Amino acid sequence: MSATLRAGARRAVPVFPATLTLGVSFGVLAAPIIGGAAAVVMSAIVFAGGSQFAAVGVLAGGGGAFAATGAGLLMNARFLPMGFGFAPAFRGGRLWRAAQGQAIVDAGLVLARKDDGAYDRNLLFGSTAVQFVGWVGGTALGVLVGNTLPDPDAFGIDGIFPAFYIALLGGELRGTRARIAALLAVGVVLAGASFLPPGVPVIAASAVALIGLIPGRDRNEPPDPGDGEPTKEEVAK
Repeated sequence: MSATLRAGARRAVPVFPATLTLGVSFGVLAAPIIGGAAAVVMSAIVFAGGSQFAAVGVLAGGGGAFAATGAGLLMNARFLPMGFGFAPAFRGGRLWRAAQGQAIVDAGLVLARKDDGAYDRNLLFGSTAVQFVGWVGGTALGVLVGNTLPDPDAFGIDGIFPAFYIALLGGELRGTRARIAALLAVGVVLAGASFLPPGVPVIAASAVALIGLIPGRDRNEPPDPGDGEPTKEEVAK
């Protein structure tokens, strides 16, 4: 294992308890609806908490498989702009690059970023491996212990998922534009929640990320590798 892969795995260690807990919550909530084995297999194959919770939520509300799949796809649409950000870090042909992109998860936006603001694929692979173990293992644990919980909602399990995302967001609000984008995204979600189908307001809010195309950079943001400013690695050399 390369040093960068190990570094990525170490970065994910603090996130592991939260990922494990999220997996447990999914297993507890999903097992009565789709079955324990299906919940574990879903976590191993889909490996996307947002879409999995969305799909199970639709099924729990009486929706069919088509509606559940649509909700999951809408939630996973957030990986498209994330993929654009990670694309320069991947190597090889199109199919191989697409395969590498399967390692992209939400926490990877934080854990796989280098000091110069670019992404490193080995940091991504190492951190994602740890999170995969936590997510799938947590789901299996949730399936096993779910029947022993008289009322899962009484433990606040449904609040763990949004709390996890809020914690990730906190580390990203380092610049003025990032704070503005976060506030605008919240506004879009709140405004759209009253008349748009579930999941759509979240996807609409991702359009706010286009604020990053505006020229200029906050003082607190890491320098762009192509703007002529030396990175920490270059200074060290």
